[in-house]
This record gives sequence, C-alpha cells and structure tokens, in this order.
Amino acid sequence: MRISELVERTGVPLATLKFYLREGMLMPGAALTATRSEYGEEHVRRVALIRALSDVAGLPLQRVKTVLGLIDSPTGSLFESLGSAVAALPPYADDVADGEPEPTDPEYPRAHAAITALGQVYDPRFAAVAQLERALAAVETAGIPMTADRLDAYGAHVRAMAEFDLARMPEGGREEQLGYAVLGTALYEPVIAALRRLAHQDIAARQLSEDPA
Repeated sequence: MRISELVERTGVPLATLKFYLREGMLMPGAALTATRSEYGEEHVRRVALIRALSDVAGLPLQRVKTVLGLIDSPTGSLFESLGSAVAALPPYADDVADGEPEPTDPEYPRAHAAITALGQVYDPRFAAVAQLERALAAVETAGIPMTADRLDAYGAHVRAMAEFDLARMPEGGREEQLGYAVLGTALYEPVIAALRRLAHQDIAARQLSEDPA
C-alpha cells in the first residue's frame, strides 16, 4: 500500500507518519522509486503499537522509542528485555516529585521485606522494586502501612493474575512477546484498578443495603 493508504488504514495523519519515519519509530517502506515506497501490514501493526503506547498508555515519545528499540534490537535474555521494557512504563523510578528526597538506599528495605515475605525473587535492578519501595513508603507515611495479612492477600491474587498473563504469552518472535508484555502491563493496570474499585463499591453497597436483623 502507498503511504496515503497507510494514513487511511491507521487514521494517523500523514505528517505524524512522516515524523515516526524520521525518528526511526516506524520502519521504512520498500522503495519502489526515488519518491515512492510500499508499506505492508507490519507497518499497520507498528503504527497501532506506537499509538497504543503513546495515546492509551500515555508514554512520552522518548519512552516509546526506548520500548521500540528493545523490541527491534533486544539485548540479553527475554527476561532481561522484559525488565528493561517494563522500566520504560510509568511510574518511573527515577522521577522525584518536588520536595521529595532523592532515593539513597539501593537496597530498598521495605520492598525487600515485602518481596521476601511473599517468597519471590528480590532483584533491586528490576524497576518495579523501586516502584514498590516508593509505594510502600507512601502508605506508611499516610498512616496505613502494609500489614502482613494485606500483603498475603494482595500478593496471592496479583500472582494469580501474573500467572494467567504469562501462561498466555505468544509463542511467536520476541517482538510479539515484548509487545504483549508491555502493552498488557500498560493497558491492563487501569482495568485492574477500576475492577478493584468496583468490587469495593459492590461489597459496600450490599453490606449497607442489608436490613438490620
């Protein structure tokens, strides 16, 4: 297809597609002449991936480029590539809010204790460890620290969701697997948060609507 057809198929303006091409986010089409290239279904899928990461997941374009680079030129094992790709997703461990002290303890004591209590592998290089440390510090400061029973309940259900997701990892190439993992993480976390809130609402409604005995 010509680039005008790619515009029609994806709904993305021509100027935006040309920007993706200039930035190396979208692979070039097959050259037919000096001024004309042919594009295929792989370009349609790539544009959909870029738009999902930028528009739906809310990643800045520089982070999108990081994820695409890992997909196109993975380094190390699939596990390492997944870790690097997830590190490109918010919340970013290297973002420090105004007035918030810079993290100084590379061992992340709260996260270390929680992960160890759950019987999981603790690796401070994984971005989610720093994210967990910050989240646990926040609930502690708010006066509702993570308790052992809450950690056990949350950990068991979250692990079940993770096992469900990974059991359905595509068996294709690394691009497909990384795309599945990154998009699944970025796009489904808001779904999980919304379902949890709705469950709270449903349980509260049922309990409050019961007539006293």
